[in-house]
Amino acid sequence: MTEKNTDKTPDNKKIGVYICYCGGNISDHVDVEEVKKRAEKMPNVVVARTNMFMCSDPGQELIINDLKSGKIDRVVVASCAPSLHEATFRDAIKRAGSNPFIYEHANIREQVSWVHQGDPATDKASILVASAAAKAKLLKPLDPVRVEAKKHTTVIGGGIAGIKTAIDIAQTGINVTLIEKSSILGGQLNNLDKLAPSGEKASEVLQELLDQVLNHKSITIHTDCKIEAVQGYVGNFSLSISKKSDNKIEKFNIETGAIVMATGAIPYIPFEGEFGFGQHEQVITLQNLIQILKNNKSTGSILEVNGKRIRNIVMIHCVGSRQIPGIHQSKEDGKLNEYCSRTCCAAMLNASNQIRENFPATSIYEMYRDIRTYGRGQEELYTQASANKVVFMRYEADAQPEVSLTSGSDYPFQVKVKDSLTFNEEMDVPADLVVLATGIEPDDVSGLASMMKLPIGTDKFLLEVHPKLRPVEFPITGIFLAGTCQAPMDAGEACNAAGAAAVKASALLRKGFIELDPFVAEVNPDKCQGHGACIEACLKEGALNLVEVEIDGKTVKRAQVTAAMCLGCGACAAVCPEKAIDINGWALKQYEDMVDAIVSDGFAV
Repeated sequence: MTEKNTDKTPDNKKIGVYICYCGGNISDHVDVEEVKKRAEKMPNVVVARTNMFMCSDPGQELIINDLKSGKIDRVVVASCAPSLHEATFRDAIKRAGSNPFIYEHANIREQVSWVHQGDPATDKASILVASAAAKAKLLKPLDPVRVEAKKHTTVIGGGIAGIKTAIDIAQTGINVTLIEKSSILGGQLNNLDKLAPSGEKASEVLQELLDQVLNHKSITIHTDCKIEAVQGYVGNFSLSISKKSDNKIEKFNIETGAIVMATGAIPYIPFEGEFGFGQHEQVITLQNLIQILKNNKSTGSILEVNGKRIRNIVMIHCVGSRQIPGIHQSKEDGKLNEYCSRTCCAAMLNASNQIRENFPATSIYEMYRDIRTYGRGQEELYTQASANKVVFMRYEADAQPEVSLTSGSDYPFQVKVKDSLTFNEEMDVPADLVVLATGIEPDDVSGLASMMKLPIGTDKFLLEVHPKLRPVEFPITGIFLAGTCQAPMDAGEACNAAGAAAVKASALLRKGFIELDPFVAEVNPDKCQGHGACIEACLKEGALNLVEVEIDGKTVKRAQVTAAMCLGCGACAAVCPEKAIDINGWALKQYEDMVDAIVSDGFAV
């Protein structure tokens, strides 16, 4: 470590550079000590240190001690991606009693050591550190944007995820309004019988949840509703609602601090003729079979459906899931469901076990591409089905089972399949009933998502910020998601996601105010001429407005930022002819100095 005489730094900024070995992830390809030597020669750098794991407690202590002692007043950390540890280092700086926004990050793992090695890696790492240091000397302490927040959450969707989210939030003392577009709560849980793999009755699980949500004094429920408009920002959203009531349309507004999207999913409906669906009443979906089993009064050893004895059932997996272009028929919009619906295998095996155990004279043939029993207790369903003498036949995606009517046989159908388990031997299976394990699709909330500027994935499910780091959050602060609007989930997974969303929403609102990062646009009123180009360029409606102000006795227009709504994207700064608007923490002058540092090689001597 080298300490410089601060008198030699004309602007008196004292930068500390902290470079991480990352346990070899960086140091195996970057000469970390060489980067440190170069950093010591960079303008305004008074301290340069290395550590095996800078994010560790000893690594953070290096930064804290240097700040507390007054050796430095700006921090540069060169390590892994800021998305992993930016918050870690900001918290360390706060513990030192300094402003957390005097810190800049250089990503020398993902951007350097993982894509380069040797001298090029060391040189590039040095360049990134020099660039970060050039920016750091221009950083100024910033205050978080403080927003008053209503202690109220609106949950959109009254399925199991929405109900569980509402209950969990209400139990923290925050008021909740639950909005459902249909006339009843419960969503797809209303259509299920025994849940896999627990064996619990869906009706009992739902009733327990309904008892809680209907009787909680902090939860208001509105059914038969449509959301007409959503405005505002985190802590202060406003929803315009229309509600059907006795053939009348009632309109009202909800003022809320946070929103949870729990809009659910719907079963895939096979197209006319897909495996004979829609053409023959004995070709049904798994959802139909579940209802049959739920209401069935058959006695004896054989299942009866509509008065007909069912001797053989053929069950076909992956209908409407894992579709392949050129093999499967697309919808009218040209889309295919290329994802796995995940829950179908366990549900089909669960139904097979019920039938075999209650009606042993009914044989079952499951034709599958892959069995995906991924959750706890689900593999046991497969083992149990094998013990119950369910016959499994595996087919390839390009050789799907063929369902055809028979003639001269007392079975209505014959299902032909090439069984890869028997080296593609062609099998002809007679059947009284064909059951299609249909996947699930997200409910169409494209209008609502467009209204709220929410991202939708290529699979049409709502898209979280990050599946691991921020799994129940949208890029729009204050809006969360839970359940099968996000991805195929079983009831247990939907409840877990609901709990996570509830924790996030509750933690956000519990103080009655919210502190947001200050990286937002700031207008210099002395330079602003009120042209309005920034308003046209702004990506977030309402974040920028022209307001009338009095200057030297004249009424003029000036741009004004609503900080809570600003995305910090910089589109406004790019179009302002007077350069009267800039982004806190990412000012144009900072960019210019970073570029100067990148093109200069003076640090490398």
